[in-house]
Amino acid sequence: MTDRLRIDGLQYGRWSRAIFEEMRAAQLDAVHVTAAYWENARELMANIGAWHRRFEAHADLIMPVRTAADIDHAKASGRTGIILGLQNCSPIEDAVDLISVFKQLDVHIMQISYNNQSLMSCGYLENDDAGLSRFGREAIREMNRVGMVVDTSHTAERSTLEAIEYSARPTVVSHANPQSARATLRNKSERVMRAVAESNGLMGFSCYPFHLPEGSDTPLEQFTEMVARAVDVMGVEHLAIGTDLCQDQPVEVLTWMRNGNWARVMDYGEGSADQPDWPRPLSWLGGARDFPNIEKGLEARGFEPTEVDALIGGNWRRFLGEALKPKGVGENE
Repeated sequence: MTDRLRIDGLQYGRWSRAIFEEMRAAQLDAVHVTAAYWENARELMANIGAWHRRFEAHADLIMPVRTAADIDHAKASGRTGIILGLQNCSPIEDAVDLISVFKQLDVHIMQISYNNQSLMSCGYLENDDAGLSRFGREAIREMNRVGMVVDTSHTAERSTLEAIEYSARPTVVSHANPQSARATLRNKSERVMRAVAESNGLMGFSCYPFHLPEGSDTPLEQFTEMVARAVDVMGVEHLAIGTDLCQDQPVEVLTWMRNGNWARVMDYGEGSADQPDWPRPLSWLGGARDFPNIEKGLEARGFEPTEVDALIGGNWRRFLGEALKPKGVGENE
């Protein structure tokens, strides 16, 4: 394996030393981890506190990322940098000021909706997409100011396009695939992909089976073919990896992710009553330890070493080098 940076743009595990050891075995230099789905502000604070305990207990394996330079420090020290992010805007409740509070607590990425209508925007499972709300525009303006990345992975099409257009800074789709690879609303249309690229944003390829052409049976070669086709649309500099690994999580967590605290009738999300559990893992990505298989697959596909460098982590590092800075503040490196 070369000395390239390796960054996974999304994981949500049942965090343990064993998983952190897998990250190190895979030479992952940074991982964007989900700190909240449906939690409110108080509950997110408790989750951040739990991460502080993990950083102390496993300081030989992981460290917090406060600036993009910390990713380089993590690599140099043989550790994995942990980037805290939110898969929903629920923790900011109805208070834009909480954005700067959470940024100070090292929350650096926030999705503007998770499947459903939020105060900011519309999730992809809603029947009607009204686009960004007034609150959403105000919140995005504040995210731009403090250096919190706007993520539209679970957001509906119109809301996604409006967020890209409204944001003064580039946005990300941290974990999704082209709809041309699998025609689910959770994946992104070519129109969205082009808008992300034209605004100098980034899209991370998801390895969640429900987002892939043949589900759990998708071979690595088909995954890398999807990457190659997306490069034709967006350019290699706007693409990365966001595996969407949910490692060691019980089905009860999946049910909570799909239903939150609001559903009285079971919502199976991308699953169904016949398949309510997690999808069967991919043969080539059973956990964080298998991340190098993606790298090998890209090499086997024929990508140039510089292109693999970019896809496997370089693009995330370049993007975060600017995105995590508060407005008007330079990065000390």
